[in-house]
Amino acid sequence: MKTNAVIINQYGGKDVLEDGVVNLPELGEKQVMVQVKATSVNPIDWKLREGYLKEMMPFEFPIILGWDVAGVITEVGSAVQNFKVGDEVFARPETTRLGTYAAYTIVDEALLAKKPTNISFDEAAAVPLAGLTAYQALFEHGSLKASEKVLIHAGAGGVGIYAIQLAKIAGAKVYTTGSEKNHALLKALGADEVVDYRKKDFWDVFTDIDLVFDTMGGDVQTNSFKVLKENGRLISIVSAPDENLAKEKGILAKSIWLQPNGEQLSKLGEYLATSKLRSVIGATFPLNREGVYKAHELSETHHAVGKIVIQGE
Repeated sequence: MKTNAVIINQYGGKDVLEDGVVNLPELGEKQVMVQVKATSVNPIDWKLREGYLKEMMPFEFPIILGWDVAGVITEVGSAVQNFKVGDEVFARPETTRLGTYAAYTIVDEALLAKKPTNISFDEAAAVPLAGLTAYQALFEHGSLKASEKVLIHAGAGGVGIYAIQLAKIAGAKVYTTGSEKNHALLKALGADEVVDYRKKDFWDVFTDIDLVFDTMGGDVQTNSFKVLKENGRLISIVSAPDENLAKEKGILAKSIWLQPNGEQLSKLGEYLATSKLRSVIGATFPLNREGVYKAHELSETHHAVGKIVIQGE
């Protein structure tokens, strides 16, 4: 079938975004077709658009960006067991050239989760990529446990908002960095202490940290080694940490890449359904070229609060 979508036919700046129509492949036996009610913007979207990831992801054009979806199932494959037409779902689909800035998108059944009835499509669409990234960084790779001290950089960012809440649910002592205007929000999400990075160096404030969740890279990552206790952990989602520095201090330090996971997303869905976890949406835009252009423009500032959502029809 054909779907309307916002596409790119070449790599470049925001000007390469265009409205288009794309042919979707036949539905696989364990796949579903989802009518997109909402998607969201993540930095990977515009990094791929710029061409930074073309060697890692050598996709053919046209490319539909976007790797979050919340919507309604309109068709199911012959072997789909746990979902039916009409179900409201959300997902972080596989990373393919046919993303979610589209009227319709295809998702593997194993990556789907039921959308909680108490949250909107916008709120659900904000969760998958960022929420799963936070979950996997903290627990799969960071082995965060109750009563441990975790430092989450850029707490008001798309990933940070979920990381703070998930760490608090786990019973950790949560520290974060953020500009002063976001302190009330960060404390409401569960942060025990917030440092304004514009006024203080976090390494002068925090000590004996068990786990650092690095969403920034660069000097922030390097200086994070100063606050970690011996045998601490540093998990980055931006760049590979300095191996020599890690070895010198006896620290587990690694860079991770998100793996889509329907079971983990369903776990996040349970937290959303019981209001232990919530989305923070900083801005919404329509699903068309102009809307995506403005959404990318905001994301590229690195100062968006929470998630940027793109609303489908």
